[in-house]
Amino acid sequence: MSFSGKWSPVLLAAALFAAASGCSPMDQGPMDEEKEPHFVLGKSRVNAMNYSGAIEAFEESLEANPHSAQAHYQLAMLYENQESDPAAAIYHYQEFLKYDPKAENAEIIGQHISSCKQQLAADVLQLPSAPAAQQQLEKLTEENRRLHDQLSQWQAAYAMLQAAVKTNPPIAQNPNGVATPAQVTSRTTDDMAAATTSAVTKTPTIPHKPLPSKIYRPRTHSVVSGETLAGIARKQGVTLAAMEAANPGVNPKKLKAGQVLNLPAP
Repeated sequence: MSFSGKWSPVLLAAALFAAASGCSPMDQGPMDEEKEPHFVLGKSRVNAMNYSGAIEAFEESLEANPHSAQAHYQLAMLYENQESDPAAAIYHYQEFLKYDPKAENAEIIGQHISSCKQQLAADVLQLPSAPAAQQQLEKLTEENRRLHDQLSQWQAAYAMLQAAVKTNPPIAQNPNGVATPAQVTSRTTDDMAAATTSAVTKTPTIPHKPLPSKIYRPRTHSVVSGETLAGIARKQGVTLAAMEAANPGVNPKKLKAGQVLNLPAP
């Protein structure tokens, strides 16, 4: 009988005894897992800040004992804190809880898993949160507001100019002098005929240039915090309706401090 054949029953019996006594890798406790040579080497490399070497050692410890919860835990922390690999960290944290479901720090491990998932989602989605982009958006928003206010001022000025022209039409004139609108409308047909004859017989004179209509230059008011459109109208001695007409597109209920309003003619 060969040597191997002679001792095979003895080795088989030893293996069965070890299995019956709870010495399989699956039945090892945390203290036994931490005594595994590769695990010990990994811890020493962590202390030496050789993190890549520590990961390699803990991976070899898992090859020796695939159910080592402590090796999974060490790898999870290294992937989360040193390698910035949230996906690998999540896997090893979950494996740790799988093989040590009654761990005292299970709740904290759950928080780490949630944090890694958030980081992983941010890396995948690449949300537009760069400060430069936010500043550009704020700049464009402010420019749009300024142009809108400027347009409102021009619209109000145009409306007031049209109103001024309607209420103060150009004054009619004749070669003998300036006449008021009342004088023009009160003339009879005979008066107009006489004026025409006199103008023909007299030496022609150079007519006076018409006086320019008075153009109202709009005033403005900068809103102070707490002011209302009605309150501003009272202070300026105008009606609320006139204020609203001078500021089309302005919501009286949403005035902002610093907003420029047009003031109608008093």
